[in-house]
Amino acid sequence: MRVTLGVTGGIAAYKAAELVRELQRKALDVHVVMTEGAQRFIQPLTFAALTGHRVITSLWDQPGHPELEPGPGTDFSASSGLGQGIEHIDMAQGIAALVVAPATADTLSRFAQGRANDFLSTLYLATTAPVVLAPAMNVRMWEHPATQANIALLVERGALIVSPATGELACGMVGAGRLASHESIVEAVLSVLHHSNDLAGETFLVTAGGT
Repeated sequence: MRVTLGVTGGIAAYKAAELVRELQRKALDVHVVMTEGAQRFIQPLTFAALTGHRVITSLWDQPGHPELEPGPGTDFSASSGLGQGIEHIDMAQGIAALVVAPATADTLSRFAQGRANDFLSTLYLATTAPVVLAPAMNVRMWEHPATQANIALLVERGALIVSPATGELACGMVGAGRLASHESIVEAVLSVLHHSNDLAGETFLVTAGGT
């Protein structure tokens, strides 16, 4: 079963590499989409090596970047050869779930506003597959009314939110904002995959609890 993992530009982006492994242990075929910000924290080559698939980092083809291509013997089926400008449609129709971890405050805002100016946000709008969002950010950003309003809107539209854990954050503050545990995220993904046919019109909020 194929799922797409969206990795966005937060310090927790490095944790997505282990999340890929955890999802693969559940017999899921993981493909990765990275935002521009995510690439400042972790390289696409890491995910290409882990998944054996091309990592998508832009709406447009990027010649001269071999790290974005699969190595020998890997699957290149995600690409139709027509350019990444329309590939989001193919991917949107071919995935069982879209998982975004970490999901930054900016990503949540883009999704809530319906913006489509990069591959991940365009994919979000184009897919009818279940969406699992695992936010991670500074506690003040998480608690801000704008972020909470975006969360509420996304839940209303059917997204499943894996709430951030509470603990010491990268900035040194203590509070909610840490990326939820891999176990919590995987559990959420499996729940939407197992029950996707029964979720029409329903909304869910998954909490990870304290750490």
